[in-house]
Amino acid sequence: MAHDLDDLASRLRDIAEELADLALRELHDAVEAGRTERPEAERRLTRARRAVEKAVAVLEATDRRTDEHD
Repeated sequence: MAHDLDDLASRLRDIAEELADLALRELHDAVEAGRTERPEAERRLTRARRAVEKAVAVLEATDRRTDEHD
């Protein structure tokens, strides 16, 4: 099971990076367009990234507890 959790955590880390890239692109586009407010899409992407990062932390903590009991 530990390997499965490691694999899932790795895939989620990749997704978090993709979300961060999309959020940065939203910010860049907003600056290029001369907007001064933070785009709503960037806010949602950042919230999603944070949620995914929390999921990774939960999986890693679960993985550590599983290793301790083996």
